[in-house]
Amino acid sequence: MAAEIVNPRSGGADGSENAREEPFDAAFALHRGGKMAITATVPVRDKDDLSLAYTPGVAKVCSAIAENPELVHDYTWKSQVVAVVTDGTAVLGLGDIGPEASLPVMEGKAILFKQFGGVDAVPLALATTDTEEIVETVVRLAPSFGGINLEDIAAPRCFEIERKLQERLDIPVFHDDQHGTAVVTLAALRNAARLTNRGLGDLRAVISGAGAAGVAIAKFLLTAGIGDVAVADRKGIVSPDRDDLTDVKRELAEITNRAGLSGSLEAALSGADVFIGVSGGTVPEPAIASMAPDAFVFAMANPNPEVHPDIAHQYVAVVATGRSDFPNQINNVLAFPGIFAGALKVRASRITEGMKIAAANALADVVGDEVSADYVIPSPFDERVAPAVTAAVAAAARAEGVARR
Repeated sequence: MAAEIVNPRSGGADGSENAREEPFDAAFALHRGGKMAITATVPVRDKDDLSLAYTPGVAKVCSAIAENPELVHDYTWKSQVVAVVTDGTAVLGLGDIGPEASLPVMEGKAILFKQFGGVDAVPLALATTDTEEIVETVVRLAPSFGGINLEDIAAPRCFEIERKLQERLDIPVFHDDQHGTAVVTLAALRNAARLTNRGLGDLRAVISGAGAAGVAIAKFLLTAGIGDVAVADRKGIVSPDRDDLTDVKRELAEITNRAGLSGSLEAALSGADVFIGVSGGTVPEPAIASMAPDAFVFAMANPNPEVHPDIAHQYVAVVATGRSDFPNQINNVLAFPGIFAGALKVRASRITEGMKIAAANALADVVGDEVSADYVIPSPFDERVAPAVTAAVAAAARAEGVARR
């Protein structure tokens, strides 16, 4: 029988009669004991099995790897296991909650890797927020893993951590909050544009949020060929005329906003074709109403979208959110399992822009001729998704020369 859960705010710590028990909570029941376990892939039933799985048989394998390090991919779990690394500073909508409190999310990420991509993953929550300490820790752990998925690390440190790890490691390093979000956004945008008989080059987008996701989406859309994109933070459009920009935002100002917009997000939305929300703020209805005909709203903040879909639908052609209870959910689980599965399949040394573009195109292609206003991105439970992304990423890795088999 599951233990009952007591609300710590309900009194009773002193044994008073005011103590009361909360009703059964399914979330706590599911998480009790954690959501993961390590299981063996070989039996150890008798002394013969033991002598092969451990000593003395294991020595032969160790010696072979010592002579030819590439054999580690064939005779250990390395080629199929990803480390999910966090410092707990930017967890979901919870913010900086620390490494221990982040573990349920990292476990969740790991089981999504397995469920949707067939990739094993190990959650690693680090007790440091220092950039160099995180980098050094991951570099020292890297020999045990085939890839590194950075998760829920606050901006702007996440950019530097990813860059430094990519420079020092010869395995894929991928910050999902940035690139997974960007891949799924591009896939949905491609289909929305196709639905309205336009190409990416015909679109002007405005992104609300200049954190990890907003910066990555902007750069990725430019790589993919969007007509123009402007990014707004709390103080308005990121533009070269502002004197309060961080290094990351200054770089962003140099490559975005070809229209030379300045001022508020709301002003930038006038005549815009696309709104992409990754900020958690709110957008007034009149600003959505001022967008171009057949516009798209991707309001991805959770649990509350920047503009409610019921309002957005009054003015635009396609609405997407980050929620599962509305059509067109922009969900990273559509991307990261297949991206890593494809990269590991060919032992890629890194994940390139071309591999991410291939993943986005594969996702868009899954929808195919069924595209509609309520179906510009497939469901995470569509069994075609992971195989399509895996194959596309592996092929792109080979084409770009980063595959090693």
